[in-house]
Amino acid sequence: MKKRRKFIFVCSGSDCKSNGARNFAGKIKQILNEGEFRGKFKMVKTKCMDCCKSGPVAVVNNQLIKKADLDQLISELKED
Repeated sequence: MKKRRKFIFVCSGSDCKSNGARNFAGKIKQILNEGEFRGKFKMVKTKCMDCCKSGPVAVVNNQLIKKADLDQLISELKED
């Protein structure tokens, strides 16, 4: 059976947008198009995740990535 891509959910609510969610999503997209992650993950923009004070946020492997922490995001991606 073909292995499915995993999802990364990125909040695109108004508070996260004002805290740099567009830039954060762009960086995630760039990371996902690079070598080892290419084709393994899919980014999905969501409405508010109700973590406004911690934004911008993403969810990977049921882990909440707060305050646009790309290092934590990459470590979660590498665990797969």
